[in-house]
Amino acid sequence: MVFAVVLVLATLIGCTASDDRSKIADDGPLEENRIKVAALNTVDFVPLRLAQERGYFKAEGLEVDVIDAGSDQASTSKLVNGDVDLALSSYLGLFAARNNDSADIKIIAGNSVVSTRSSVVATTPVSSVKSMNGLAGKRIAIVGLGTASHLLTISTMMDHRVAADKVKWVAMPSADVATALAAGDVDAAYLTEPYLIQASKLVGAIPVADISTGSTQNFPLTGYGALGEFARSNPRTVAAFQRALTKAVRDTADRPAVERLLVKYANLDKDTASLAILPEFESLLDARRQQRVPDLLLRTGMIAARFDAAPMLVPQAG
Repeated sequence: MVFAVVLVLATLIGCTASDDRSKIADDGPLEENRIKVAALNTVDFVPLRLAQERGYFKAEGLEVDVIDAGSDQASTSKLVNGDVDLALSSYLGLFAARNNDSADIKIIAGNSVVSTRSSVVATTPVSSVKSMNGLAGKRIAIVGLGTASHLLTISTMMDHRVAADKVKWVAMPSADVATALAAGDVDAAYLTEPYLIQASKLVGAIPVADISTGSTQNFPLTGYGALGEFARSNPRTVAAFQRALTKAVRDTADRPAVERLLVKYANLDKDTASLAILPEFESLLDARRQQRVPDLLLRTGMIAARFDAAPMLVPQAG
């Protein structure tokens, strides 16, 4: 009986805390009506652009200026340096910056999860690399050391018992990968859309490994980070952004609308956009799922000790 009473009280207290957070987030005008958001030039921009074009941000009283960051590193750097209010970046980059640079980063919303064939290690039909086991000693194109492209590839190699320290990592912009594969400057590459389909059309690139398998199956890929000071000082603004993004994520099921965005912002032609393989989009955060990010950083030797993801996650607006 005592246990039951305690359980009920704990539940009521938890509900009250949640209700209070919602009340705080919804009560009164936004602290900031206009914010800057650094974004990637991959297909991960889809929910953000949908929310912008369908007026979901404006309906919340929020004006969002999207700043093209070009890469994970650039997006996270813009956030840490205070150049933007929010940054769409890889979770791995955001968590690593929190741990290694001691930046007070909070995750305010989710965005994408690796789905089947949306992130792959690819090569050309004439390459000697036919499987992950063939990558030993080869040149692999990635965006940069310590990026999602690097660490997710290492994790997949570890699953296949391929020695990652025997590989030559070649850092380059994703837009240059197809040309590098065609010229034989690299033997394989980590690719996501729209670069995967571009490489497929240019050199017939074929996957030798799907990242969404083994230890990185359905791995949380990208999300929105904010500095802790911004998140604490602007709870209503953050909540407004979260609500608009949640609506936009639901709309990603509208494939024709998504393809129009790919044509407009990723410079794909209509036929190519129709073939693009998208990640799974989600806006809500889950501490158990996000914990996989620092756990992977530990597994790949990017951090020295395990840390909890939960304290970095901002409560989600209802």
